[in-house]
Formats: sequence, structure tokens, C-alpha cells
Amino acid sequence: SAQHRVARDSVRLLAPIGDPQKVIAVGLNYRDHCQEQSVPVPKKPIIFNKFPSAITGPFDDIVQPPDSKEVDWEVELAAIIGKEGRHIEEAVAMEHVVGFTVANDVSARDWQMKNGRQWLLGKTFDTFCPLGPALVTKEAVTDVHNLRICCSVNGQLMQDSSTSQLIFRLPMLVAWVSRFVTLVPGDILLTGTPAGVGFFRKPPVFLKRGDEVRCEIEQLGTICNKVV
Repeated sequence: SAQHRVARDSVRLLAPIGDPQKVIAVGLNYRDHCQEQSVPVPKKPIIFNKFPSAITGPFDDIVQPPDSKEVDWEVELAAIIGKEGRHIEEAVAMEHVVGFTVANDVSARDWQMKNGRQWLLGKTFDTFCPLGPALVTKEAVTDVHNLRICCSVNGQLMQDSSTSQLIFRLPMLVAWVSRFVTLVPGDILLTGTPAGVGFFRKPPVFLKRGDEVRCEIEQLGTICNKVV
């Protein structure tokens, strides 16, 4: 109706999923992101994770950790599991997805590349997973694999792509992950980021305190977070 019962500026929107059992993420899952770093397209999904404690609201602050000088942005399509399953067949995988939201897979690149290139520490600082602004049910999305996805920093467009660039699409990802773990309602699956991250710019560009990061996906909405 576009009519709010409560004025939006009088409330604080929280992440639509605040305490999931799992936050599962996929690396190198956009063709243009592989191209910008001159790496081959993966033959199998590259899976890592973030702890649920990294989740923050769609308009909350991103806290720059004192231990990192290379904090980067990554706009991502997030799928939310709505039905439990293990060894899910790809043909019915979308029956286990309830909907989608916008995520920012904030990454401390210096820590991502340290510690034997184990990504976890660089990916899961507190506030490193802004999420929102709402959970959009899959029935409300025309084609989740053909949506504009973009990110701007201080008003400058940094990422501008389409989910049509996904290498491994949602049915395959759900089926693949469920080979190893039971997916349960509320689990979050971050599906990867397109080209345009700061780390692969020449010279590299990283977030600093005071920056405003705006992530948007067509039909899903926008999140906007200030770095503090």
C-alpha cells in the first residue's frame, strides 16, 4: 500500500534473519568476478562460512576492526532456507528456499590472505554481514537469476552486474551444500559477488571510517551501512 503504520525514520530495522544456525557462503561464483582477477572459472563451488555473530541490520554501522587496514565490500544475493533437507535433489532444491534478501559480505582482505589463506577470519568480524532490508518471498521475484545487482561507495558505483553472471545457480548450490550438511529453516546462503570489489582495482581501494556503502538488488531492495 506504500502506507506505513509507523514512520520509517522512527524505527530501526533489524536483519530479517538475525540468529541462523548457519551462514554459508560461496566464493568465485560470478563469471565477471573471475575475469577481473584472471582466475579460471571453478569446476565445483568454493564454500566457506561466516559466523552468525557477523550479521547486522540493513542500516547499521560496519565496524572497521583495528586489526585490519584492507576492509572491502561485496554485494551478494542471499537465499534463505525455509524447509529442512539433506541430500536434496537439484530438481526440487528451490522448494527448500523460502526467499531472498540483500547481503554485504564485508571482507578484511589482509586477514583473508593470512593464516594459510583460510578465509574465515577475514570474513567474520562482527558487523561483517549486513543483511536486509526484508525477506522477499521467492513468489514475489520474477527471475532470481536475472536481477541487477550493484554496490556504491560514497555515491560512486563500484559493482554493477546481474545475477545472470552466476556460475553455480541456486538449485545446484542448495543441492551441493546439502550433500555435506543438513540445511534447516533460517540458514543463509550467500551466493557470491560480481566484479568491482576494491581489492582488484588498480590501485586497490579499501573502506575507511566515514564511508557509506550502498548495496542493491533489483526487486529485493537496498541496504546502506556506514563504516565507523
